[in-house]
Amino acid sequence: MPTVHELLQQGWQRHQAGKLDEAIEVYRHVLAHSPKNADALVYLGIAFFDQRDFAQSVAVYREALAIRPQFPIAWNNLGNSLRMLGQIDEAEQALATALEQQPGYLSALKNRGTLWVWSGEIERGLKWYAEGLKIDPKNAELHRNLGVIHLLLGNYDVGWAEYRWRWAMPGTYRPNLPTPVWQGQDLAGKSILLYPEQGRGDAIQFIRVASVLKQAGATVYVQCAAEMMPLFSSVPGIDLLLPAGSVVPPIDYQASFLDVVDFWYQQTKQLAVADQLFSAGRGYLVSSPMQNETWAEWLRQHVPGADGSSTRRIGINWQGNPEHHADVYRSLPLQSLEPLAKIPGVSLVSLQFGYGASQLDEVGFADSVVRLPQGIDSATGAFTDTAAILQNLDAVVTTDTSIAHLAGALGVNVTVLLGKVPDWRWLNQGAETPWYPSMELVRQTEMGDWADVVDKVAKQLASP
Repeated sequence: MPTVHELLQQGWQRHQAGKLDEAIEVYRHVLAHSPKNADALVYLGIAFFDQRDFAQSVAVYREALAIRPQFPIAWNNLGNSLRMLGQIDEAEQALATALEQQPGYLSALKNRGTLWVWSGEIERGLKWYAEGLKIDPKNAELHRNLGVIHLLLGNYDVGWAEYRWRWAMPGTYRPNLPTPVWQGQDLAGKSILLYPEQGRGDAIQFIRVASVLKQAGATVYVQCAAEMMPLFSSVPGIDLLLPAGSVVPPIDYQASFLDVVDFWYQQTKQLAVADQLFSAGRGYLVSSPMQNETWAEWLRQHVPGADGSSTRRIGINWQGNPEHHADVYRSLPLQSLEPLAKIPGVSLVSLQFGYGASQLDEVGFADSVVRLPQGIDSATGAFTDTAAILQNLDAVVTTDTSIAHLAGALGVNVTVLLGKVPDWRWLNQGAETPWYPSMELVRQTEMGDWADVVDKVAKQLASP
C-alpha cells in the first residue's frame, strides 16, 4: 500500500501533466483519510489556483496554515491567490509572513514584487524584484518582468534588453531551426522567416513587421497557425505565408515578430514599426469584400439602425482568455457595460465568442444586445467574419483582447478599456497609441473599479 507521501507524489505527477481533475481526486483521497495533512491541502490549493478558482485556493491554504502556522510555502501561495482576488493588503501580509519565516525565499520575493507592480505601485514592486536578483542574479523570470515594466514605462533601452530574457524561460516558442536569429543585420537580398511567439492578439499586432522588412529589401516568409492564414493573406510585404510546423525554404535569418520590433528599435531608437505602416489612419489588414457585403446585409436585417437611420452600431467585447496570466486585471463582467445600453440612438452588438458569452444570459439588459449567429469564423478562418463585421460597425468598445488588436489593425474606431496597470504595449499613460491611430485608450484610476471607465466611455458615446 502506498504511503501518503507516495500518493501525493502520484497526484503531483498528474498535476504537472495537466490532469488537474485527476490530481485533485488524489489530493482529496489523501485528505479523506488524513484530514489534517497540511501538505495535501497545499497541493489541493495549487490545483485550485491552476484552475483559476482563487477563492477555493485561499480557503484551503488557510486551512493548511491553521494546522501548521510555520509554513512559508503556504503563506507564499496564499499571498499569490489573494493577489489574484485583488485583496492587496492581505496578500502583502501573507507574503511578508512567508519571508519572515524563510528569509530570501525567492518565489515570495517575486510574488511580492508582482503584487505591487500590478497594484500600480511600480517602484515598490521593483524593490522586491531587486531583492530577488540579489539572490539569483540570472533569474530569467525576474529579468523578463523587469523588461515588461520598463517597456510599460517607455524605458525602451533597458526594457528590450531585459525582455530578451524571456527566451531563457520555458514555454517561449521558437522554431527548431539552425538559422541565426536576426539582430538588425542588413537584409538587402536576404531571406527571413518570421513567426508569432505569443497569442493571437500579439500576432495581429505585430504581423505588420513583415512590411517593414520587405521595405528593407528582404524576402519575407511568415509562419503562423493555419487558421490565421486567411486573415494574414492581406498583409503587405509577405512573399510566402506558411502554416506552423511546415517545411521552411532556405533562409538567411529567423525572428519572432517581437524580435523585429526589438532590433528595429535598436536601429532607429523609435518605434518606427508603428509609424511606418499607416496612411491617414488606415490599418494594415483588409477584410474580404464578399464577407463585408454578407455581414452588411445581415446587420441590415437584424440590427436596429442598420438600415441607414441615425442609430449607431457599437460592438462590445468584455472578456479575454481566462487562461491569460493577467486576465483578472484586464477583463470585466458584462454587467459593467450596462450604461452603454442606456445611450439613446445606440445598438449594441456582442463580439464576445466562447469565453464570457454566457454572461449574456445573466444580465438584465440582454435584450438590448444583438447576438451574432453561431459559427462565426468557422468556415473561412480565424477572425475573417469578425473582421468583416467590425468593418460594418460604427465603433467598438472592448477590453484588452484580440478584438482590440483586430479593430485597430483594420483601422476601425475602437475604444479600449484598460486596467490600472495595463500590458506594456499601451504604456502607463495617455489616451492614444502609435500602434493604432484609430484607437482610444480609457484607463482605470482605481484597481478593479470599472465604473468610472465605463461612465467616461458612455458619456463620449452619448455626445453628438
